[in-house]
Amino acid sequence: MQLQDAIIIITGGSKGLGKAAAKLLIEKGATVIITSRNQEELEATAQEIGAVAFDMDVADELQVQALYEFVQHKFGRLDVLINNAGLMRGSNTIDKTELEDFEYVYRINVFGAAMMAKYAARMFMEQKSGNIVNIASTASLKGYKTGSIYASSKFALRGMTQCWQDELRPYNVRVIQINPTAVPTAFGTVNGIEKPLEENKVAPVDIAQTIAGALEMDDRAFIPELTVWATNPW
Repeated sequence: MQLQDAIIIITGGSKGLGKAAAKLLIEKGATVIITSRNQEELEATAQEIGAVAFDMDVADELQVQALYEFVQHKFGRLDVLINNAGLMRGSNTIDKTELEDFEYVYRINVFGAAMMAKYAARMFMEQKSGNIVNIASTASLKGYKTGSIYASSKFALRGMTQCWQDELRPYNVRVIQINPTAVPTAFGTVNGIEKPLEENKVAPVDIAQTIAGALEMDDRAFIPELTVWATNPW
């Protein structure tokens, strides 16, 4: 697809991977709507990179509907949804895992992603075109100690991605999953402050370039799943 003049939604776009992706896609000529639950941070980022800010919580279906109504009214179409919003909580062994932590993480990582895709799919099916990019994790490929909640949420996202691929390909809609390895961002931090970049670790811009590259492939083809590792993280 051509990114010039594309209309793109990125959830969790105020910092980290989402912000890096938004910045790069805007530089390539796209109009990018970024979302976040932190209105102050969201508006600051939007002003910095030239994005459109929409304050919302992906776990609230009414707010999701409001976002798509805004996009339909203002732009009349949508070309790409990037499901980037995600969080981690309750990293414990199974004997210490709490139900409320499962529910909290799944509301964003699974249910939120599904509701965002639901309303995007309705637009894409009518248009007979569109792209959904799900930002998952290498944790969607292999579980790990204390990862029952987070890894299983990303396994669920991977399963949904494969379902949506089968459902939406007849409508010329591409569904792509990207699995980053560990990236120094604010993700998983208690205070929400960005971690400093590390020379031997994958950077947010690396994932942004992966997203852009996958989208820029001609519409006749798509990459179902991509995994990005650090070359030598040690």
